Parts: sequence; C-alpha cells; structure tokens
Amino acid sequence: MMLIKTFVAALVIAFSSWLAGRKPVLAGFIVALPLTTLLVLPFSQLEWKDSANSVHFAKSIFVAVPVSLLFFLPFLFAEKLKLGFWWLYMMGVALLVLGYFIHQALMK
Repeated sequence: MMLIKTFVAALVIAFSSWLAGRKPVLAGFIVALPLTTLLVLPFSQLEWKDSANSVHFAKSIFVAVPVSLLFFLPFLFAEKLKLGFWWLYMMGVALLVLGYFIHQALMK
C-alpha cells in the first residue's frame, strides 16, 4: 500500500510541476485544489478503518487550510518588500511555523 501511495503522490507532484512550465495558470489552479486531501483521506480510511479518526483528520485539514495561506503573504507583498524569491520563500516558511502553533491552538 505504501508503494501505491508514494507512486500516486509522486505522479501528481511531477505532473503539476511539468504543467507549471507549460500552463502556469492551470497548474496553479490544480495545485490549489485539495489534491493531497483527496488522496490522503481515503488512503487513511482504507489503512486504519476508523471513521471517527478520519472525520477528525478532515476537520483538522479544514482548520489548517486558511492558516496555511500565511505562506503566501510575503509573495503578495513582493514588490513592496523588494526581496528575491528565496527570501520570500523563507519568510513564507517561517510564517508556516507560526501557522502550526495557531492550528494547534485552534484544534484544542
């Protein structure tokens, strides 16, 4: 089962990356879809057969989605910040760390 999950995830990531070079707007839309959630929820349910846990997992994802948007804040202000991609990226990752703690507080 682990090999199947790995293959499917790798295929989605590779396709999205390839598509970004050809049609970045379409690739952006596809990547914005909850693809990981659409893959992970059924895999988790099949593996653990625990509906209550799967529902709790889905609720955690629901709370995490808006919090995870913190990553994009530096990119929205890129022109104003006058920083290169890697600085913006690192700032986004730092904001995700903050987002993790926000998520933990909201899920208590």
